[in-house]
Amino acid sequence: MRDPLPSASTLNDLLPEAQRHGYAVPAFSARYLACVRPLVEAALERRAPFILEISQRELGWFDLTPEAFRDEVGRVVSDLEVDLPFALHLDHTFAEPLVVEAMDAGFTSVMIDASAEPFDVNVARTRALVEEAHGRGVSVEAELGRLTTTDRMEAEGGAAAYTDPEEARQFVDGSGCDALAVSVGTAHGVYPPAGPTIDFARLTAIRRAVGSTPIVLHGGSGLPADLVARAVRLPGGGISKMNIATDFEQALLGAMDHGERMTSAALDAVDPDVRARGLAAVRTVAVNKIELLLAAGRA
Repeated sequence: MRDPLPSASTLNDLLPEAQRHGYAVPAFSARYLACVRPLVEAALERRAPFILEISQRELGWFDLTPEAFRDEVGRVVSDLEVDLPFALHLDHTFAEPLVVEAMDAGFTSVMIDASAEPFDVNVARTRALVEEAHGRGVSVEAELGRLTTTDRMEAEGGAAAYTDPEEARQFVDGSGCDALAVSVGTAHGVYPPAGPTIDFARLTAIRRAVGSTPIVLHGGSGLPADLVARAVRLPGGGISKMNIATDFEQALLGAMDHGERMTSAALDAVDPDVRARGLAAVRTVAVNKIELLLAAGRA
């Protein structure tokens, strides 16, 4: 088991502060190892707290391990002499052994996603992980409701899969999770031309129901600025963490004129000038997201 990076924080260090002061911490899904550096550079430029994360599916897509991701973050943080609060987070993960592997590798925060399970099973699995993670000083994010992909939203039930506020209260009380990802209309992937909608009445009711527990919004790529601002500024504390992934990958591949996803190692083998163009685009998007979430200057 490896120690966490010396300067890394947990969600418990970052999100309550964001909730109190009316901003959200950007959660950057780096995906490719080469993207870690421009994302951290953007945070340094704008003096923003940040989260670097990767999910179970992304580890498979990009042929990575939690340890490889942790090592790259460690190299970049050391090289750039990062003096900002940040967390190293394992995003959507469905299998407890991988969560344990990430904690062993030094991740400071993890997410168990048992949202596809019956409510009682989701509570029980999350509670068991919370007990183990808290014993290691690691924070736990969980999910209630079904957050799908943008191309499957209608087929998978739409509003029927949204988070129920009363269930959210029961879930937080029963599981002890440190942050709750909710389903209120966003999704993973590229939104259709009509764009996303957010059920703000539901989000407000969830905010009241879960008390001081931070709320997380997944599917942050492509969200219009007005929706993001409204979600962050909800009375009583809006969303405190927003996940961004697709926008980074689209910017990277688009700037390189590369049409298809590749492994992290394949990106490393791309012509350096072409790769630099793609990574510069990633940094630009990250700066824009930091501003959008009102996180600039909050470190």
